[in-house]
Amino acid sequence: MPVEPELYSVPEFLIRYAIGRTSAYAEINAKRLPIIKRGRRTFVARIDAEAWLERLRQQTNGGAA
Repeated sequence: MPVEPELYSVPEFLIRYAIGRTSAYAEINAKRLPIIKRGRRTFVARIDAEAWLERLRQQTNGGAA
């Protein structure tokens, strides 16, 4: 059984969450998607990515689960 990583690189995040690079950076710049910097590399924590996705679902569904 594969183990989910705790951190996604930006390219991994883009693939996993089916979002474009421009849209992802717009979310990051708007402070809706937290990032972690390690040197020059940028990561998104899995828990933050899941919370971000859940917020999008709630906005799209008008709060319905």
